[in-house]
Amino acid sequence: MVERLAVEGGQPVRDEAFPRWPIWGDEERHVLNEVLESGDWWAPEGTQVHAFERDFAAYQDAAFGVAVTNGSAAIEVALLAAGLDWGDEVITTPYTFIATASAPLLVGAIPRFVDILPDTWNLDPEQVEAAITPRTRAIIPVHIGGEPADMDAICAIARRHGLVVIEDAAQAHGATWQGRKVGAIGDMGTFSFQASKNMTAGEAGIIVTNSEAHWEKVWSVHNVGRAVKGAWYGHITLASNYRLTEWQGAVLRCQLARLDEQNARRSANAALLSMMFSEIEGLDALPGDPRVTCNAYHLYKMWYTPEAFGGHSSGEFARAMKAEGIPLSVGYGAPLNESTVVTERRRAIRKHLGLADEPDEVCPIANEACLRGLWLPQYALLGQPADMEDIAWAALKIQQAWQ
Repeated sequence: MVERLAVEGGQPVRDEAFPRWPIWGDEERHVLNEVLESGDWWAPEGTQVHAFERDFAAYQDAAFGVAVTNGSAAIEVALLAAGLDWGDEVITTPYTFIATASAPLLVGAIPRFVDILPDTWNLDPEQVEAAITPRTRAIIPVHIGGEPADMDAICAIARRHGLVVIEDAAQAHGATWQGRKVGAIGDMGTFSFQASKNMTAGEAGIIVTNSEAHWEKVWSVHNVGRAVKGAWYGHITLASNYRLTEWQGAVLRCQLARLDEQNARRSANAALLSMMFSEIEGLDALPGDPRVTCNAYHLYKMWYTPEAFGGHSSGEFARAMKAEGIPLSVGYGAPLNESTVVTERRRAIRKHLGLADEPDEVCPIANEACLRGLWLPQYALLGQPADMEDIAWAALKIQQAWQ
């Protein structure tokens, strides 16, 4: 007998929540109290942000780190530090959060989108090189879901054409490409510590780099245009205030201490899920790139085939899974090359600069990922093996009911 689905009023597979996110403990409570009693609540006179910058940069195999207000601002700061200006072009992926595109647009640059690879949903390097024009100044690869992009190919392309590589590693804390931590493989890397990320202080971000020259420029841009060793009221460039508070720096130091153990648990549970899904037709974990030596699994990514589930859409399947107690989502609704706010801003910049308008890019694999892609969030992977069994059983239950 086919079991009645929870979305239709049946009993859900589970009524117990997955591990609550964020995870915090007495460590955070203690350091926040330390900041409170110190009276040093801002980074210029405090110790927590400076210590976090050193610790996180070292963790990501980088020489320098500059903490900022959030991950979106981190991309803006990195672009400004790299000298991006009006009309410059930035090649990036359409399958990402809007900040990857809005940051260039907000500094007057123009994002050019190239399609993604079906096995990773990361930037396709072959299409990157084909998209380069005389205006191209930078490439922003996104390590989507915590899985590193092909940094060998991307950096080689950048070297051939004299381009800056800014890694959007917002979801990739601790991820490694061929044994190298992401972030400082390119010229600069940006991370987010927003509420959903694998490390969080509610909001925060950081830029890491192995270049002292890039670090000095990033530091200046994030600190109202001051010079590293200059006078307080000596501003060498026009910039805003992107500084982080001591409260967030303190929390992030505690979060960093837990990251290795949590990443190991995510990886183990992801492997278990992939084994289970291999037995369920129509749910296919992305095979990934074998050169990825650590996937941070901010997202567990899957291809969904409606025909294996009675023709029901990915959105219907996600709703049914949520009713069964599984926090599954369809992810991005549309690629950024089809986002009205992005395309209108690009056209406005081109018009302002007297540049000819161009047709929007066509990215069929990104479109397909928005149509058939599914995500499980990182906190679901912090559960026990029995929790992974619930995820697989819920999918199988739905499939049996819909066939």
